[in-house]
Amino acid sequence: MSNTAFNRRELLASAAVAGAAAALPRAAFGADPVPNPRGKLGLGVAPAGFGQRSRANTVAKVEMIDWAHDNGYGGLEMRLPPADPEAARKFRNKLETFNMRAIFDIPLPATDDAVPAFDANVKAASEAGAYGLHGALTARRYEEFNDFATFWARFGTLKATVARAEPVLAKYKVRLALENHKGWRSLEQAAWMKQLGSPWVGVHLDFGNNISLCEHPTETMNNLLPYIFSAHIKDMAVEPYEDGFLLSEVQLGDGLLDLKGMMTTLRQRDPNMMFDLEMITREPLKIPVYTVKYWATFDDPRSPLPGHDLAKTLEMVRKNPPKKALPRTAGLSPEAALKLEDDNNRESLEWARKNLNL
Repeated sequence: MSNTAFNRRELLASAAVAGAAAALPRAAFGADPVPNPRGKLGLGVAPAGFGQRSRANTVAKVEMIDWAHDNGYGGLEMRLPPADPEAARKFRNKLETFNMRAIFDIPLPATDDAVPAFDANVKAASEAGAYGLHGALTARRYEEFNDFATFWARFGTLKATVARAEPVLAKYKVRLALENHKGWRSLEQAAWMKQLGSPWVGVHLDFGNNISLCEHPTETMNNLLPYIFSAHIKDMAVEPYEDGFLLSEVQLGDGLLDLKGMMTTLRQRDPNMMFDLEMITREPLKIPVYTVKYWATFDDPRSPLPGHDLAKTLEMVRKNPPKKALPRTAGLSPEAALKLEDDNNRESLEWARKNLNL
């Protein structure tokens, strides 16, 4: 895979490809999705959704899969698969017994020397019955980088890392889904996926992250649709502040996203797609679109952020005031923060069961 930077024409072409490919049958996108033959697909849970509980050290007292099952989830994300073959077999049996699915977040090989360890982890994930792998390779772009050159060089490094991982994924027939983790606009990520052209590397769609990059959630989904393997479902609320706007995960149904419409589109893409709830209970994120630093990585035609996208985003913020006060954890005791997180997750799970058939 070449690390040559994409130009604006390639980015726009990728958008056209995304729109056309959305109408194609699922088989046109490469590897078949991992089936779940055991009945109704349940909503999984992402680790960021129970950060308070992890910090309280209450999850570590039981196996993660037992904790997820006992709390009503149909799947989970976790870091590494069981390395021991016998442990992997037991894990897979438990998944099948509970009618659950699992996604693993395995470190990708940043160098050639790291490939053997990656190979062993992918093999273990396959033996443990993984639905697939998840990768969140970036931080918040507008916070991490001070100039375009550094951002683009880092993007090239990540492309090389994924290209290094791809033959191992093909070897074990395990798919890797890369999250839109506030690092790339959707056309950038779609152009990369098109250039890589692998049925084993796709997208883990986060429903709300690219609002921080001045994209509407349905625009993000549609641009990435041909490559989506799995998703973090969440709802988002926004609110103005002096340097831009605040962005928060909120209980499902309390935000501005068209969750039912997005779910319908994604299920048409893949009826077996795995969805994980990522209701992150934290302070609202500051999206400082009125600051110079926010725009530092968008000052090059290879990575444009058009002014009309900013205008549409600010209009969305203005027209969608929060239905409730944005969740906040500052000043809460650990016990109160944990209760708030548990309440948010429980009520979101109940809403998904009633409204999304999960």
